[in-house]
Amino acid sequence: MPKVTAEHRVARREQIVTAALTCVSEHGFHKTTMADVIRESGLSAGAVYGYFRSKDEIIAAIADQALGTVDDLFAEILSTEEPLTPAEAMRRVLVHVVAIAERPGGDITRIGLQAWAEAVHNPAIGAIAREKYKMLRGHYLRVVRRAQADGTVAADVDPEHVAQALFGLLPGFILQRLLLGDVTPESYSAGIDALFGSSTPQTT
Repeated sequence: MPKVTAEHRVARREQIVTAALTCVSEHGFHKTTMADVIRESGLSAGAVYGYFRSKDEIIAAIADQALGTVDDLFAEILSTEEPLTPAEAMRRVLVHVVAIAERPGGDITRIGLQAWAEAVHNPAIGAIAREKYKMLRGHYLRVVRRAQADGTVAADVDPEHVAQALFGLLPGFILQRLLLGDVTPESYSAGIDALFGSSTPQTT
């Protein structure tokens, strides 16, 4: 029997995740079944189940794929030498989200909204969501602390609270983009900047 290389396994796994993304984008989270994914992937049932035992595991893989570049994104955001504001950080996050959403194979943000709803009453999806959300909110917390150091966020506010608020703005952007279609990273971040107040660093 030929030896299966690591590259082959990665390619097969990606093939299955891409098939699942297509199915969920076309039919919705609830209506998509493992049989749908198997058929879309063009692989045998045994091959698909060899990588994923359930739809929940595939959803976790989709989440990993969507957030796979988040660490690098926030490292880039925090590397700027200019004073950092929450609005500018969010603008760059939203540009990244739109770029991911417009990749071929289906809008992953649509799946994200469905998964968020599912997480409320599905313990498996809820566990996945909590892990990913904690990671993302931790990145926002780093942004807020950097902004406090730059003087663009008041030093006497709790950075955890600001990070919570920033995190909550992302689903609102995605929902408006999908349903209303009139929101952009630029317009949304301008609104955030207005809510936070002037982006001019505070002087001491």
